[in-house]
Amino acid sequence: MVRLLRKRKKVESSVELSNGGPDTSFNDGLKAEITDAAIVGDLLVEKSAHTVVTETLRKFNRLYLHFVQEEKKRCAEAESKIGKKSKENALATNGSVKKSSKRPDLKVISEMKRNRTTLYSEKKIGSLPGIDVGHQFFSRAEMFVVGLHNHWLNGIDFIGQNGRNDSETYKLPLAISIVLSGQYEDDLDKCDEIVYTGQGGNNLLGDKRQISDQKLLRGNLALKNCLEQDVPVRVTRGHKCDNSYVGKVYTYDGLYKVVDYWAETGVSGYVVYKFKLKRIEGQPTLTTKEVYFTRGRIPKSISEINGLVCKDISKGVEDMPIPVTNLIDDVSPEGYAYIKHLKFSKNIPPPAVAAVGCNCKGICNDPRTCACAKLNGGDFPFVHHNVGRLVEPKAIVFECGPNCGCGPKCINRTCQSGPMFRLEVFRTARKGWGVRSWDYIPAGAPVCEYIGVVRRTSDLNRAADNSYVFDIDCLQTMQGLDGRESRLRDVKLPPYLEKLKSESDSIPFCIDGGETGNVARFINHSCGPNLFVQCVLSHHHDIRLARIMLIAADNIPPLKELSYDYGYEIDSVLGPDGEITQIPCYCGVNECRKRLY
Repeated sequence: MVRLLRKRKKVESSVELSNGGPDTSFNDGLKAEITDAAIVGDLLVEKSAHTVVTETLRKFNRLYLHFVQEEKKRCAEAESKIGKKSKENALATNGSVKKSSKRPDLKVISEMKRNRTTLYSEKKIGSLPGIDVGHQFFSRAEMFVVGLHNHWLNGIDFIGQNGRNDSETYKLPLAISIVLSGQYEDDLDKCDEIVYTGQGGNNLLGDKRQISDQKLLRGNLALKNCLEQDVPVRVTRGHKCDNSYVGKVYTYDGLYKVVDYWAETGVSGYVVYKFKLKRIEGQPTLTTKEVYFTRGRIPKSISEINGLVCKDISKGVEDMPIPVTNLIDDVSPEGYAYIKHLKFSKNIPPPAVAAVGCNCKGICNDPRTCACAKLNGGDFPFVHHNVGRLVEPKAIVFECGPNCGCGPKCINRTCQSGPMFRLEVFRTARKGWGVRSWDYIPAGAPVCEYIGVVRRTSDLNRAADNSYVFDIDCLQTMQGLDGRESRLRDVKLPPYLEKLKSESDSIPFCIDGGETGNVARFINHSCGPNLFVQCVLSHHHDIRLARIMLIAADNIPPLKELSYDYGYEIDSVLGPDGEITQIPCYCGVNECRKRLY
């Protein structure tokens, strides 16, 4: 694994395609990429289909967390208006203080449709560029906004009688996608072969039982027409998942063809239509012999790990052990001491504790009265949804500190809890050590802090190995200097921080994770990362010494390697001889710059 001096924070691109993309009719041969113009540096470049899908999902996640936060505020305000006695009366009569409201994920769909930022507004047959076999989604709403399955409730998505017909040879309706999620008691799933129960007649309250006969209409007729016209259908499977906000995760498993259908009396005594589908050969294999949602088998305990080198690289320092595995060679990580908190060089006095603090009690829940919320632009930067999650990247996040009245469970102390997910350090084939998680990591969740020894950048030996040095360049990010994307937005900086902005020409301090550090030192670079860097102020307000947090940019499935963009400019690193040093990049994404620096 390679590190470099001058790591810069890279926020994910905020550009999304409207609707559209190439025609993906399976008869014409699928195009490999959607492209869209984007500015990278001074160059006009094209985005790959995978990048467009990723950006669309990131847009979805940001809006989703925003609407979750708005709903929590609405509920809190409603509760504050109800006296204790009336609240008790409501609960005694099975009433609820919380009034019904539209689900946040459905609000996102409406918002993105209104702004024309969903993909494939015209329904497409066959595979969709940018969505590979094995791609996983946390909800049907996510599948909707990328065009994989254009209905958030129905299991069959189809082109209706009045839909756009790309070929005069097609008889409509025509099914384009189905979702298997255990909603029907008659479903049978054998991985490469499915017996799918048609739609209609089941109890929508969720006990999966049929309560009336099904008809050969709508989605059922659309599947029949796929059989008669030899049209492939996208298949996505839903599985239980505690980390998902809907309790499931959905995995796209490729194209199937309908090979037979019939009507029979179902388990509950009502007529149901059955459709047999077989997976088209030549596609990537499914992840396991049986239909599971993991990209590999997640160990239940450390004793099950193959290639175990070390049971806990933190040696008990972290609350959860971090095992090390190596199936590549005989190398073990060594030459450094593991620490949990930042240390400071002798010539850097630890920053003074922040003088200001909020007067909240227990937890902070009212941004109108919380002093820390006001520092963050008038709202809390985090929202609790399964775990504490950052709503969107910011120039700087002000957390509650030692002088605040709230306790450790306050949502505005999310980054003070240490790693919340089961992490593993593993040996990669070409990049040295890397890090992955055994758990699903939802977008916006803090993964870990970059820990090491805080040094003055002027004290670094430029001829030495500075591979694990991380510049604390929050001021430069706020100003959008040297190609950084400014994230200041509505953050209200205290007067003394406004004064510091004028001193942003230099980067006085850095974090050296070479000889002393934590798990973050093993996280690799990627030109298409799934983490981003966030500056955080907790115990003090000296922005020059801000904490560096690595936050999930996407919903990250188990065993997916974690990565962030080191942010080096090409030809920006000089060796001890003064010559430009070049190191190739092996991240493997479509937009790989081919060189780390």
